[in-house]
Amino acid sequence: MSLYSTNTLLVRQIRVRYPAGHGDIVLRTELDWDRVVAPVDVSDDGETWTFTIEARKPFVYLKPILKTPDGAERWAVGPNALLLMTRESPAESFPYFDGSESGTFSNVLELDSAILGRKHYGRVYLPPGYFENTLRRYPVLYMQDGKNLFFPEEAFLGREWQVDEALALLDKMNAVDHVVVVGVHSDDRMYDYTQPGYEAYARSIVEEIKPRIDAKIRTFTSSVETGVLGSSLGGVLSFYMAWEYPHVFGLGACMSSTFAHKNDLIDRVLSESKRENKYYLDSGWPGDNYEVTLAMAMALAQRGYTPRLDFLHLMFPLDEHDENAWSRRLHIPLQLGLSKVSTAARGRFV
Repeated sequence: MSLYSTNTLLVRQIRVRYPAGHGDIVLRTELDWDRVVAPVDVSDDGETWTFTIEARKPFVYLKPILKTPDGAERWAVGPNALLLMTRESPAESFPYFDGSESGTFSNVLELDSAILGRKHYGRVYLPPGYFENTLRRYPVLYMQDGKNLFFPEEAFLGREWQVDEALALLDKMNAVDHVVVVGVHSDDRMYDYTQPGYEAYARSIVEEIKPRIDAKIRTFTSSVETGVLGSSLGGVLSFYMAWEYPHVFGLGACMSSTFAHKNDLIDRVLSESKRENKYYLDSGWPGDNYEVTLAMAMALAQRGYTPRLDFLHLMFPLDEHDENAWSRRLHIPLQLGLSKVSTAARGRFV
C-alpha cells in the first residue's frame, strides 16, 4: 500500500502540449514506470495530447516521452512532473526533450527611451525549454538593479542574487511556474528609484520596455501574470510601479524598502483608494528598514488590505541589508507569485 493513499479513486486529465510533427507523446508514471500510458485524445492539429490518470493517492509523478518516427523514446528534460490529483480541472504540461535544465540569458540589451532621453540597459532570463516548446507562454517578473541578479562579475561587490539558481531549485521541487525575468540595469538609482525621478522611470518601463518585451517574447500580458520586484530603493520603485500601475503589475514585491525616504508612498496608501493587486513586504532586523516596512504594512491594513490575502509582510531576525540576504529570501516572493496554488487561483491549468 502507498504511504500516501486516499479512500477514493481520484481521476484527473493532463494535457501535454508540444509542437506537431516530431513524433507521438506518451507518458510513464510512478504508478508503474515500465507501463506506457497512451493518450485518450489527440487534437486535430497534433499539438495537444490528453491523458487520463487514475490513482488512490493525492499526487502522481510522471514523465512525458516523445516517441520519434525512428522508434526512439526521448524522455522529457528536467524533473519528473508532479500531477496533483486534488483538482478537477485538467492539468497542462509543456515538455521539452533537448538541451539543458538551466535557463538562458540574453546579451545586455540596449533600448532607447524617448521618455528619459537615454538608453535602458538590461538582460532577459528565459526559462529552460523556451526555444523548443514554442506553444508555451510565460508570466513575467520585472526586477530592479539588474546587474545584481545573475552574474557575480556584474554585481555590486560580486554578490549576485542568484535568481536563476533560485528558479532552478524551485523548478526541481515542482513548486513554481516557469517565468521570464527582465532585469533592468540602474543608471542613477538614487534618482531613478526615488521621487520624482521614479515617475518618468516607471512610465518608461510601462510604456516603452514592457511593450517591446511582450512583442518579442511569448509572455502573458495581463497584470495577474506580471510582477515587479526590488530591494532597498529598488523596493520603493517596485511599490511605486505596482501602486501607480495596478492594471500592469499584479504583484509588487518589496524587500528591505526605504519607505518615506524621498517618497510619499505611505501618505498615498493612507489617502488613496485600495488597488486590486497584491504586495509582498519584508525586512531584516535590526535596522534594514524594519520600522518603515512595518509602518507600510500597517498602512495597507488601515486602507482595507487583508493580511495574507492582499499582502504578505514578513520579518527576518538578524538579516542584513545586502544581496546575500535578499538571495536567501527570494524564494518567498517567487512562490507567492508563481506557486502552483497561486497559478491555479488565477484560472490557469496546473
